[in-house]
Amino acid sequence: MALTAKQQRFVVEYLVDLNATQAAIRAGFSARRAREYAYQLMQRADVAEAIQAAQAELSVRTKITQEKVLERYWMIATADPNELSLHRRVCCRHCFGHGHAYQWDDEAEFEEATARAMKTKGAALPTDEGGYGFDKTERPHPKCPKCKGEGHSDVLWLDTRDASPAAKALFSRVKKTKDGFEIVTHDQLAALNMVAKHLGMFVDKEGAPLDEELKRLEIAKRRAELKLLEEGGGAGQAQLLAELIAGLPS
Repeated sequence: MALTAKQQRFVVEYLVDLNATQAAIRAGFSARRAREYAYQLMQRADVAEAIQAAQAELSVRTKITQEKVLERYWMIATADPNELSLHRRVCCRHCFGHGHAYQWDDEAEFEEATARAMKTKGAALPTDEGGYGFDKTERPHPKCPKCKGEGHSDVLWLDTRDASPAAKALFSRVKKTKDGFEIVTHDQLAALNMVAKHLGMFVDKEGAPLDEELKRLEIAKRRAELKLLEEGGGAGQAQLLAELIAGLPS
């Protein structure tokens, strides 16, 4: 039997995100009962065949294989975000100064600070007893009496051109903000979920049925039968029972 226009639309929408419930809604089925309709449709052999045929056609047309898709998802799921941006604790000016005194970048910085202090009435002149060669990228000194080994918080944005293929797959775009910019990445947990879903490691209730889904429908069926018997079998209850039974595998 040929699929109806709405069922064909369901097949097309299912290929978008492999979410049967959302596909049913987008295809025009009742949102309130979309989960049940999706379950029923996914049990039909003609619908399953149509989905497989559409996937095969899409693969040929785009030259994209399942292996390539899974590889891309896996790259995103396992990429190291630190290749794009990272948070680090860096040392303070006293961490590595002589005797933990204030350490300067170089003599030029010290002289500039001295010149500014001389122009300010009552300002104390700085000293260079801490020495020179401050490197803010160093990790905090654990015994620093000034910062107590905690240093300062620092965020480093890395050049995405130097990222590995996996990190580039994770990278989405750069977004401008009022404070500068931020690096936007793809959702790694969502990518990992897609890998597991495509490999059949688990299937949620939005896709093909699990034993739990079958049990849920069976329980609903029994409850409907009980209600039908208790209330004398009204037309509304009979219709509800028929719909629930139709959702169970034959």
